[in-house]
Amino acid sequence: MNVQTDFSKLEVGYDVPAVPGMDEKDIQTPCLVLDLDALERNIKKMGDYAKAHGMRHRAHGKMHKSVDVLRLQERLGAACGVCCQKVSEAEVFVRGGIKDVMVSNQVTDPAKIDRLARLPKLGSRILVCVDDPENVKALSDAAIKHGTKLEVLVEIDCGAGRCGVSTTQDVVNIAKLIDAAPNLKFAGIQAYQGAMQHLDLYADRKAKLDVAIAQVADAVQGLKSNGLECDIVGGGGTGSYYFESGSNVYNELQCGSYAFMDVDYGRILDKEGKRIDQGEWENALFILTTVMSHSKADKAIVDAGLKAQSVDSGLPKVYGRDDVEYLKCSDEHGVVADPKGALKVNEKLRLVPGHCDPTCNVHDWYVGVRGGKVETVWPVSARGKAY
Repeated sequence: MNVQTDFSKLEVGYDVPAVPGMDEKDIQTPCLVLDLDALERNIKKMGDYAKAHGMRHRAHGKMHKSVDVLRLQERLGAACGVCCQKVSEAEVFVRGGIKDVMVSNQVTDPAKIDRLARLPKLGSRILVCVDDPENVKALSDAAIKHGTKLEVLVEIDCGAGRCGVSTTQDVVNIAKLIDAAPNLKFAGIQAYQGAMQHLDLYADRKAKLDVAIAQVADAVQGLKSNGLECDIVGGGGTGSYYFESGSNVYNELQCGSYAFMDVDYGRILDKEGKRIDQGEWENALFILTTVMSHSKADKAIVDAGLKAQSVDSGLPKVYGRDDVEYLKCSDEHGVVADPKGALKVNEKLRLVPGHCDPTCNVHDWYVGVRGGKVETVWPVSARGKAY
């Protein structure tokens, strides 16, 4: 189980960036700050949506890598469990007490398969995806060795161009092997269309999903014709969940970024042509940063540079202000345009990260803030778990 942090034994700055009860202005930076009110509203909104549309929501843990956030998603958003991408992430969630854990990815390395096959002994349902018949036997052998059962889904490449098989016949062939394999259970289909999640226009995303849904529907029918039922037909992300939930094919969503929101997701447009971070979802995750220098009259230098964030999807945006702009960064510094000289040394800014997933992975802690006060500090439980 996850052990509660004893903050009385921790030193601010050396061990943690903040402790409960502290004013937000005193938090050590750069660090990740969660607006708890916005986070809770996002989580509840997705949970309510899923329930209203007869869907399960398996929250994507690769985004936040946090047992505590996942527990909040279970409690407020009725999440049925978690999906993650690595065995090491699954190990963290299982040891943190999460009872339904899917590795929505392939696990083929013998050592990783062995680790995966041990996890059901800790009391959790464990699921994994395959796209290779030989992988089925390896998973079965490991489960037999450890006296456990693994649930296995066939992954379909429905447009992302990554893992997964492409034809219904391939899906049926692998599903039959799973169904016949000792200590394995055929659990269904994994069909996440990741390549279209960040297309700006709603109509463009829908066109991609229409193709994917038809492909998945054909696979489900092919399985039924061979006496195989899917407990899970899973997929759906922050940019597409409304398509999967209206498909009458999918029954499980796997959204992640909706809970935090970032610049790259926020810019995509809903059906009415409005940015999704201006109504559909709120920004709940921020990089808190401090102005450390203002020796140039029109520029402020902040302490959040490359080591505090990922810029693969673009630079962060300064939240709540249109008079300053984050321009560029080096390892330890961020350059903020401040043409009016509005910022002062030691002033703090909230930055919305360009891409939340890899940004979260370079931090040890989330500082949860409500009403200008630190309410909680949570470890980024699976931070750095990439194997």
